[in-house]
Amino acid sequence: MTPAPGSAPPGRQATRSSTASVRPHRNRWGRTARWAGWWWVLPALLMYAVFVLRPLALTFQYSLYHWNGIGVARWAGLDNYLTVFTDRDLLKIITNAFVLIVFFSFVPVALGLLVASLVRRITTGTFGTVVRTILFLPQVIPLVAAGIAWSWLLSSNGLVNQVLRAVGLDGLTRSWLGDFDTALPSVGMIGAWVMLGLCTILLVTGMSKIDPALYEAARIDGAGPVREFFAVTLPSLRQEIGVCLTVTVIAALASFDIVYISTSGGPGIQTTVPGLEIYRLAFSQRQVGLASALAVVLMLLVLACVLPIQRLTREDRG
Repeated sequence: MTPAPGSAPPGRQATRSSTASVRPHRNRWGRTARWAGWWWVLPALLMYAVFVLRPLALTFQYSLYHWNGIGVARWAGLDNYLTVFTDRDLLKIITNAFVLIVFFSFVPVALGLLVASLVRRITTGTFGTVVRTILFLPQVIPLVAAGIAWSWLLSSNGLVNQVLRAVGLDGLTRSWLGDFDTALPSVGMIGAWVMLGLCTILLVTGMSKIDPALYEAARIDGAGPVREFFAVTLPSLRQEIGVCLTVTVIAALASFDIVYISTSGGPGIQTTVPGLEIYRLAFSQRQVGLASALAVVLMLLVLACVLPIQRLTREDRG
């Protein structure tokens, strides 16, 4: 039978009808697969919302009130934030955190690059593994234990002063953690010691991924060890350096354990940092609103420091 003018052949009609019946099934399967992924992620999202997003929202809410944590809260608006940015002691405390960035971040990264270069050149096999373990050991030790140990070493009769006296440098001895001039740098050096191992291991791992052909090409061009480091090693470690800077900057701004154990913020407020002051304001002085405002400011400072580091050190994909 000849099909009517304008109608499709029977075979094509069958194909069209079968395609129409399969397409909704595929669409339903695609939607189901997409939502199935969200079901797997949902428990983690709920945990994140309950234990991260909700506390952040409550902290911001409390920062807008005068509240002692027990009685009736009174609306404060932005008064707590104004106090954070105008109170001399609080500004000094925030400045202390930025000073610690030099010790917690820049010193370990700089020394880590030097130590990692030496480790890559002179250590192989089992000996190299032992050296890496020793370097990483400070990162494994609890910060409380590190603070206690360094408090003993830097005390008036500690090992550091005993060594100075033994070599005839009695004039340099002092209570390193109790002196207004040396307390903050001493705390910073404890943090540098803790962070050095982490930075070194990350940088050694990054160096192991660099193509040896790049070093061979640099040597053929007549590059020495120093030029080889700046021309090949340093540019190749941009992402690893970014990770080190991110972790150590956050550790400096959010430091608490080492300061609390070694100096408790003294002498005066010379070594007090925002994390310790937030604890004091909230639990000792019952100024929950001011403590929350300082916590929000600290979070914004961390983001302001970390986001540019991430942007500058991320890999170009253009």
